[in-house]
Amino acid sequence: MPRDSSATKARLLDAAFTEFAAYGIAGARVDRIAEAAQANKRLIYAYFGNKEQLFDEVLQRAMTAGAESVPFDVTDLPGYAGAIFDHLAARPDLMRLRLWKLLERPSATGLEPDAFRRKAAEVADAQQSGELAQEMDPADLLTMVLAAAQAWFWAAEGVDPEEVSQSWSQQRLAQHRSAVVEAARRMSEPKTAGE
Repeated sequence: MPRDSSATKARLLDAAFTEFAAYGIAGARVDRIAEAAQANKRLIYAYFGNKEQLFDEVLQRAMTAGAESVPFDVTDLPGYAGAIFDHLAARPDLMRLRLWKLLERPSATGLEPDAFRRKAAEVADAQQSGELAQEMDPADLLTMVLAAAQAWFWAAEGVDPEEVSQSWSQQRLAQHRSAVVEAARRMSEPKTAGE
């Protein structure tokens, strides 16, 4: 019976996601990834090259899944920010993975810059048509909306985001989500005459 390489790759990517989110690239161990995936560790090198390339694949897969789970809607940037917050609150390991990328692979890029440029172009078009505030450069406005959605995960000093998503009351999470949406609304809403 032939092996199902796509199922093995998926198990390796899932196990690698967990490992990299917990330990980063330097601390991750190929042996642990292979063991968790119930696969031969040589397959990691055969399928993905080296540990850094595996990390890049894991990150790209997570970013693609996030983009599919939270589609960009230039007509509702506050709702987009709230949806990103919801997605990250449900998966705090995504923020840890992203932080490891910033720390250990800052120059490695995948599709992220292209996706950002496309979104910024949509923001520019919406600004031109008067649907969004025009005071900021489109890339700056998009960056600020994204930052509002993610800020709590970076700035909640002394608080583990995973712990919070598991132990904070739904009321507290909803309260913070409302603040995220309101911040994005204030940044993106076009000004009326006299403001």
